[in-house]
This record gives sequence, C-alpha cells and structure tokens, in this order.
Amino acid sequence: MFNTISLTEMDKVKLMDRIETKFVLSSKQLPHILNQIKNDYKVVEFNDNLMPAYKTVYYDTENLFFYNEHHRKRKDRYKVRFRNYIDSNITFLEVKHKKNGRVNKQRIKVENEQFTLNKEDEDFLKGANIYKSDLTLKLTNHYNRITLVSNRSVERVTFDMNIKFQYKDSKSSLDNVVIIELKQPTLSRETAIYKALRDLQIKPYNVSKYCIGIIKTYGTDAVKYNRFKKKIIRLNKIKEA
Repeated sequence: MFNTISLTEMDKVKLMDRIETKFVLSSKQLPHILNQIKNDYKVVEFNDNLMPAYKTVYYDTENLFFYNEHHRKRKDRYKVRFRNYIDSNITFLEVKHKKNGRVNKQRIKVENEQFTLNKEDEDFLKGANIYKSDLTLKLTNHYNRITLVSNRSVERVTFDMNIKFQYKDSKSSLDNVVIIELKQPTLSRETAIYKALRDLQIKPYNVSKYCIGIIKTYGTDAVKYNRFKKKIIRLNKIKEA
C-alpha cells in the first residue's frame, strides 16, 4: 500500500526540535485514514516489519514532579524516559522538553537492559537541565508504532496502538485506541494527514501516554487527575466502542 523507507533514510527527518500535534481515534478508523494518505507518505520498515514494537520506561520523582507539572499545565516541562526499540534491541535515554508549544528532545544511546540510571546517564540528564536526585522508575509502556515520512515536506506521522501500561503489579491498556502524533518543524494544517483527519471531523487532541498511564496504573485515589478526567472519559469511550 505504501512505499517503504529504511530507518537510515528516516534519520534525515529526526525532528528533534519540533511542533507536535496529537489526535486520538478508534482502530476501526485507521484503515480508512491510511488508505487516504498512502500516496503522500512512505512507511518506515525494519526487517520487513511495518509496525515494530516499542518499550518506554518513564522516570519521575517520588512525588511525581513531572506528572504534576503536566497536570498543572506548565508551559515549561520535562519527561525522562528510556526508549527501547524491541525488534533491534536499541535503547536510548531521552529527555523531552516542552516549552511554549515546542518540543525539544535530547537523547543518548545506552547499553542498559535494566533501564537503571548510572553515573553517565546522570551526567547526561544534568546537561539536559534535569537536576532531580530522586528519579525512579514510575511507569512502563508497551505499544506498536507505524511511522510515516512525508514525500513532500519535512514531516513525520506516528500511529501508536496496542498501548499497554504497567507499574509494579498494576496493569492497564488502551485497546482499540490509536494515538497519532504529527511532528513538524513549524505547524502546518495543510498536510495530507491533517486534511484526512479533518474530513472525518477528527480534531487535534492533546494526550500524554505517560500521564494516562500514571492515572490508569496508580488509580484515581493516588494521583491528582481532575484536569485529565475528560481525556480519560473520551479514551474509555473509544476503547469500548
């Protein structure tokens, strides 16, 4: 259906400094969306796999400082995570910094199957302005991702599905939910994916897998979530549709 592109070719569109626009929809809508845009994008292929598996391990403070900053709608906030590409077993330690609508991502490749922070990792975090001393593992997230690269502009689109969360023995999932992230150097609403979603009356909808995962695994009695309540309701409706 799509022409393919290799991981090496995709590196030309890293977009480590970007604008992100997110959307949520049902997996039942996904085939129609993909069919609408098949001539406008290439799909990233790795070892004949068009939907590789990812594992993300999030770190936060004991009192969930990063989560609570997001809940407070801070315009300057961070995430710290290990991102593991399961099929290739490549892992990066990443700092994602969102400030006034722009996202800047810094990362280093690590040889770390335990996803624990060592001295070299801590030095990297300090270089990325993370000086918290009590960071611990707070959430693990698994999903599959389709990645598209535009034929016409500097743009990537990701489709995350089969989303699962775990913290200790607590598990949850977002079955039937697809989270789309449109990544661009500057915002444009005139790209093929934006138009295809607009035709289905699917509007941008900010949602954080980290924050949703915290709520679903820790429980609403354990964390503040009132500003995310409508998002949880909407995701649950899609999941149950």
